[in-house]
Amino acid sequence: MTAAASTPKGERRRQLLVAAAAELLGEGGFDAIRHRAVAERADLPLASTTYYFDSLDDLIAAAVEHRGRLELSEGRRRLDELAGGGHDRSELVELLLDLLLGTPAGDRELESILVRYERFVTTPRRPYLAPLMRAMSAELEDLIAETLRLAGAPSDRDRVRHLIALVDGRVVNALIESEPDPRAQARQPLRELLRDG
Repeated sequence: MTAAASTPKGERRRQLLVAAAAELLGEGGFDAIRHRAVAERADLPLASTTYYFDSLDDLIAAAVEHRGRLELSEGRRRLDELAGGGHDRSELVELLLDLLLGTPAGDRELESILVRYERFVTTPRRPYLAPLMRAMSAELEDLIAETLRLAGAPSDRDRVRHLIALVDGRVVNALIESEPDPRAQARQPLRELLRDG
């Protein structure tokens, strides 16, 4: 954090910029995060992005972490709610789908899934994101493991990673179809796993 963000007003402005960048990331991927676009979305002067962040890479990293933390927090909230009782396997399947693909985005579903996968696939081109992505991936694996345990399915680390790879393969294959429906393709192995678990 820069010295400029050490005041309450500075921290509020910085958080507005991070939230704006995270929204843009969700809508258009890394290419959507530009100084001008972020400042406009946050309704702050253009110079504020360089005042509160040392570089565009710092802003991108903050946006990736913000968006990832929101997704993990929502997944945790839903899992805790389901663990309270009264859930069925279809709700657990939908939670797993949302953890892996993001929450349904209506008309923007396909674009939303593509942007989500972009965060993972392009990390090697943005090595400054690698430690953050590894940490958040480990947290995601933990949430998936807890969800599987709640369903009575095998939940060791190797099984979780196998499940993620299986879903990723289904999603990528679905993306090349003439009328892609990656969520439906990913749902099938999850249903099978929870039914057999």
